[in-house]
Amino acid sequence: MKFFKAFYIHNTFFRYIAFLAACFVISYWIPQLYPIGWLLLFVLIGLFLFDLYILFSSLDGITASRTLPQKLSNSDYNTLYVRLKSNYAFKAGVSVIDELPVQFQKRDFIHQVHLIRGETHEFDYAVRPVERGEYVFGNLNIYVSSPLRIIKRRYVFQKNQMVPVYPSIIQMQQYDFLAINNHLNELGLKKIRRIGHTQEFEQIKEYIKGDDIRTINWKATAKKNQLMVNQYQDEKSQPIYSIIDTGRVMKMPFNGLKLLDYAINATLAFSNVALKRNDKTGMITFSKKIETFVPAIQKISHLNTILEKLYNITTEFTDSDFGLLYAHIKRKVNQRSLLLLYTNFEHISALRRQLPFLLAIAKKHVLVVIFFENTELESLIATDAEDLQTIYHKTIAEKFSLEKRLMQKELQQYGIQTILTKPESLTINTINKYLEIKARGLI
Repeated sequence: MKFFKAFYIHNTFFRYIAFLAACFVISYWIPQLYPIGWLLLFVLIGLFLFDLYILFSSLDGITASRTLPQKLSNSDYNTLYVRLKSNYAFKAGVSVIDELPVQFQKRDFIHQVHLIRGETHEFDYAVRPVERGEYVFGNLNIYVSSPLRIIKRRYVFQKNQMVPVYPSIIQMQQYDFLAINNHLNELGLKKIRRIGHTQEFEQIKEYIKGDDIRTINWKATAKKNQLMVNQYQDEKSQPIYSIIDTGRVMKMPFNGLKLLDYAINATLAFSNVALKRNDKTGMITFSKKIETFVPAIQKISHLNTILEKLYNITTEFTDSDFGLLYAHIKRKVNQRSLLLLYTNFEHISALRRQLPFLLAIAKKHVLVVIFFENTELESLIATDAEDLQTIYHKTIAEKFSLEKRLMQKELQQYGIQTILTKPESLTINTINKYLEIKARGLI
């Protein structure tokens, strides 16, 4: 039974059969060709048996392996590797069919190559998951044929490999690498001039032209007999919380990725940057209830805790309770903190319903409300109107787009920091706002 599962007829074999059948049909009118037809039939049977022998006489004619990372990165292109080696004495035709996880909905994967004896072939391909969870790779199927191309032998390797898809680790590492090498401006991060100074002392140094004369240290000046000034640095170990709304408003997809996943990816990348800058980072998720609360801690290892919590977040088809969020923050977050609230408002009336709770939170903390532009509306607005229906659609789209900007202005009038961003620019804009707030000494 196992033999028959590994045995397949090659497409070329049916051409041989068609040619043989044609010979027998022609021999009906030309009897002299009748013996030739039988001769060809016996030759074909002999070739069939010979092909069967050379393919199945070796137990390990082909070896193959699929190399997967320990974790796949959501919304990024992840590279996977396949390695083949032929042990056949002849030049083998090899077809590789990898059974990709059902989440990718891809059923046409095939890679073909010819291998001589002892030759090793490696190739890679990329997959882009758009949701978190467990992805199961099925069989790595290898189909081998000899130069006769009559039958094919099937080899199966690495059945049912499971790989978890986590929030965008690649994006987090990308920003981390660029931050170390001072090339963040290449990704759109701004260099913001610091306004004033904090009161966290760093060192005493000699006065140079341009230093703030208010920072002159008169005792050190008297001892050194030259002007000395105090130098201050950004305050560190400040608590920063990423608050993710997991209600129905975060279910909206853009480019195959839900708004929730954009917020999750941004939270991971931002938390890494904040920890590297010696601030404390924490996380809250909520909808009808507080689902996750991770206290702000200043440890690089704390990032793994945040990553594991982000992995398990799901959205609910419910309206989120901002009153509950306010009560929880009042009870659990006692120190003045920077709160980054990832949510979305499609109508100004929805914002005004939650505005009293946002104002109550902003009285004690620095609150940044982050919501999203509808990029589908922007593309509709940019199209040319050719009929009355298109004009109507464009007018409605412009109305909704204007409401987004009005919501941003209204929050700013009440002293609440805002980010209105395209989903794909969320991470950059969040880190920029963090650097701006730190530079202005708002926290």
